[in-house]
Amino acid sequence: MKVFVNKRIPDNGIQILKDGNLDIIFQETENPTHEEWLESCKQADIILSVGGKNKYDKEFFDACPNVKAIALFSVGFDQVDIEEATKRKIAVGNTPDVLSRATSDVAFLLMQMVSRKVNYNTAKVKSGNWKDFHPLEELGQELYGKTLGVLGLGRIGFEMAEKCKAAFGMNIIYHNRSHNEEAEKELDAKYVSFDELVQKSDIISIHANYTPEQADLFNTSVFEKMKENLIFINTARGGFHNEKDLFEALISGKIWGAGLDVTNPEPMQKDSPLLELPNVCVLPHIGSATLEARSGMARLAAENVVAFSKGEKMPTCVNPEVYED
Repeated sequence: MKVFVNKRIPDNGIQILKDGNLDIIFQETENPTHEEWLESCKQADIILSVGGKNKYDKEFFDACPNVKAIALFSVGFDQVDIEEATKRKIAVGNTPDVLSRATSDVAFLLMQMVSRKVNYNTAKVKSGNWKDFHPLEELGQELYGKTLGVLGLGRIGFEMAEKCKAAFGMNIIYHNRSHNEEAEKELDAKYVSFDELVQKSDIISIHANYTPEQADLFNTSVFEKMKENLIFINTARGGFHNEKDLFEALISGKIWGAGLDVTNPEPMQKDSPLLELPNVCVLPHIGSATLEARSGMARLAAENVVAFSKGEKMPTCVNPEVYED
């Protein structure tokens, strides 16, 4: 079978594909147009998809009838129309768990950077604006004993909650599609409604899988319900928050600060007013950017491809019903 890899992945993943006797097609141009990308996809039986803005929807599947499976180099699968893929018996795999620690580390890092206005204070040093000590200048806030609200308490959310509990003795509340009994037992986490999460949290950290129905979930009406000391953390998908509403909430003092590893739109424009605020930290979507996490993602994505090519079930398949008779 032919597998199209749209971006270079760590060598361990490439070796797994080679050992699986697959014919590997790489993207010839570094920044292909949509049409160039589509032409490469048309040659393949399986797509190993790494990032990008291209969508795998009805239009794509109509244009690429040879594609039989998609192996995503990510946990999230919002770029794929899963219902349409399932209807066509196209298996879709993702890479869960292997990046949980790395991504939760970034959420934990952002929370601390925002709480002490690290970006703002580092910029003062770089610009030569480091003035004499003033007891009331640009104070941060401590995190000890605060309440962490987690939206989407899966593996990444659990790792974030565990760190916050251990480091700062935080109280953990969460909102999920279902109860997380492990978190309730080990972290004394409390399941709450979305409204309670919004109203009672000192920090909100998003770790849910994104769906189009959740677009702009965090908007003006939601920010208005939050505590004034609230730190908003998003390392999941930028679509969860309305960036204009977030900016207004910050400058009006409705919430205290924000740390983003994902933006809306993404990449963020360099002249975004959010970047000028002292209580904001923005990173360029580096949640999984460690050697360990990316190697793990490469392994899982490649294993999904090889398993499918052998007529076996993908180890991490998001639509396993395609294997049902």
